[in-house]
Amino acid sequence: MTPILPLVAALSLLAGLLGAPSRGPARPLPASAPVTRPGPAGVIAHAAARTRSERRRVLGYWTHRRMARALPADLLGQMSALGALASGAVPPPASATPVRLPVPPWPGAAGPPARRRASGARVGTTGARWAAGGAVTRTVGRVFLTMRGVDFVCSAGAVRSHNMDVVVTAGHCAKDGAGAWAENWTFVPGYDAGRRPYGAFTARRVLVPERWSRRGDDSHDLAMVVVNPSARGHLTEVVGGQDIGFNRPRGLRAYGFGFPADPPYDGEHLVYCAGAPHGDPHDQTSDQGMRCDLTAGSSGGPWLSAFDPATGQGVITSVSSFKYSDDPGTMYGPYFGDEARRLFETAERA
Repeated sequence: MTPILPLVAALSLLAGLLGAPSRGPARPLPASAPVTRPGPAGVIAHAAARTRSERRRVLGYWTHRRMARALPADLLGQMSALGALASGAVPPPASATPVRLPVPPWPGAAGPPARRRASGARVGTTGARWAAGGAVTRTVGRVFLTMRGVDFVCSAGAVRSHNMDVVVTAGHCAKDGAGAWAENWTFVPGYDAGRRPYGAFTARRVLVPERWSRRGDDSHDLAMVVVNPSARGHLTEVVGGQDIGFNRPRGLRAYGFGFPADPPYDGEHLVYCAGAPHGDPHDQTSDQGMRCDLTAGSSGGPWLSAFDPATGQGVITSVSSFKYSDDPGTMYGPYFGDEARRLFETAERA
């Protein structure tokens, strides 16, 4: 496989992105500093918007302009590598290197991206607009977050839980591996072309596996986010939720959902792929891979097994995580085993 390094060709583009207007003006500090604490074995928990004033500040931050200019969070991997290049701390290339999805052009730089025609649910599709309706159109949404002063977007899904407030997404959509935690983390379920039909939900607690937090291990690129209730109520009271499963047999047919923002998609509509996952042929991770053309911005979108297209309900068994640099047609997602179960059980008690 072709490794991501060297990244010399990406340096000038990334430098421009990091200085782009998406940074916005300086923001006031939260009323109280976020707190990171170890949770149960293998779980790292981080406090986010805990007070009413913090929640108001975060919701006020996400203007339509900022949402429109936020970048796919898959750029984080490129940014981390750029920092490593600058410091001279780049590790030797591996024979197969998991990378975040390719660097997209600056939004609007090449005109509007092509749109894919809507279609009904198709088993075996590698990427199409979801037009069959159902619960998935409410429970899957876009995530807006700030990492190191830059605004990003991801995808995520609402999960049925005891506290009715749990969202599942990719670890890199909540914490940059061993680096920074996300700020201004906000979930917009049912997002469609800029509309927020069910409102927005800010994070109050963010949980990731220790192996993601300490080492950025792609086999554990997973996060559970506990959100604050909105004026309408708890998250799953408002939009419902998907079931979640752990230690399920590998290779179960799945539907992957998300909001890809790199052409030919525009990040404004729910898109899906469907197929039978397989193991990582490069033995770099314990993930499963699925043929899927979803692009940057779809990270964190849920994979649903036992999915019924008629109702839009299924069981979340993974989330979109990464692609190998010379195999853009295959998406990989972490296997939900005991560690993912502990993460979820901790989140639903928070």
